[in-house]
Amino acid sequence: MNTVVVGLQWGDEGKGKIIDFLSKEADIIARFQGGNNAGHTVIIDGKKFIFHLIPSGILRPSKVCVIGSGAVIDPLVLFDEIKYLKGKGVRIGHNNLKISLLSHIIMPYHKNLDALREKKRIQKIGTTRRGIGPCYVDKYSRCGIRVIDLINPDIFREKLEDNLREKNPVFKNVYHIKPYSLKTIYNQYSKFAETLEPYAVDTVETLRKAVRLKKRILFEGAQGAFLDVDFGTYPFVTSSNTVSSGAAVGTGFPFLKIGKVIGVAKAYTTRVGEGPFPTELHCKDSELLRGKGVEFGATTGRPRRCGWLDLVLLKRSVTMNGVTSLALTKIDVLDEFKELKICTGYKYKGRIFRNFPLSIKEWQKVKPVYKTVKGWNSPLRDIRGYKRLPAKAKDYIKLIENFLEVKAEIISVGSLREAVIIK
Repeated sequence: MNTVVVGLQWGDEGKGKIIDFLSKEADIIARFQGGNNAGHTVIIDGKKFIFHLIPSGILRPSKVCVIGSGAVIDPLVLFDEIKYLKGKGVRIGHNNLKISLLSHIIMPYHKNLDALREKKRIQKIGTTRRGIGPCYVDKYSRCGIRVIDLINPDIFREKLEDNLREKNPVFKNVYHIKPYSLKTIYNQYSKFAETLEPYAVDTVETLRKAVRLKKRILFEGAQGAFLDVDFGTYPFVTSSNTVSSGAAVGTGFPFLKIGKVIGVAKAYTTRVGEGPFPTELHCKDSELLRGKGVEFGATTGRPRRCGWLDLVLLKRSVTMNGVTSLALTKIDVLDEFKELKICTGYKYKGRIFRNFPLSIKEWQKVKPVYKTVKGWNSPLRDIRGYKRLPAKAKDYIKLIENFLEVKAEIISVGSLREAVIIK
């Protein structure tokens, strides 16, 4: 069965660990969107591995990792990540890492535009300033530079010259900074092309052959559903489609051949950057969640905003992703709480809503309606069987399952690879 793994909140749900866990049963792990604004963390035998572009399935020998055309690639970051992983003993070569010829390349001017636009905005987005958004803008403006363009010297020069003709006046006249040199970028990225070319293939054909050979494909999403550019808390979103249907679009894979969608949800809620967050806490409980959950961005290092679990948010996410089973992570972070709150509705202008608001103004003004439940006050990190969980922990999980109408098949009780309960 071909499976999609997506985050159901605002990212940072623990997808890296879940993908690593599931990849032992997969043959191919395919990343379908986003760029190095994502961060997946996996801990194995005390060693921490942080991923930004390469699927975390690369940690398992004999697995093939694919970066699809829906992703955008910063060559500098990619090469640094390959070097970093090789330094930790991970085998990476063109046989187990394949990058779509149709993926778009993040250029130096993309990163600069990202930072300059954010600086000038009245309403800050909270961008990571990695050039992701401007790269996608060029993609949809049909002037982007793809891997297949980069490795063709004549086409690369022609496209780069065209882009700089448009962008340099903006840098000079709007932002009052020095324009970019065609020669400098061309020479630097031509060298990148030589390193990148052995990994570049027609990944649509790679996946087609895999289906014919009855290989199992695991599709890896980055960020979370509410950072989706179409369905998230716009404009405080990323620049790609993070929902499960993006797996088909971002890899050229037939959506009818996807059999399962696993939604990853944290047992509480976090968010990085700007944007609405109804259940956000501003008290010692928030500090406890952040401290015990190590809630700092794997990409930016920024402290994450923390709050109680929001089931209204998750219900919407389960629906639009077609989630068939749930992976519940970081439930062990709640071990020390005597009481836990779960949002089951929103209050707005004196009325209770059970549905997801579409207006950003409503989002910013809704107040959460909470159900309070007893905590279990017992450490979960060493438990490996569902029956051994404290009764109050099982009650918490059942409440989530009943509200969302989907079963939690995977429960993560710690950061270690083996700290997983299969229900």
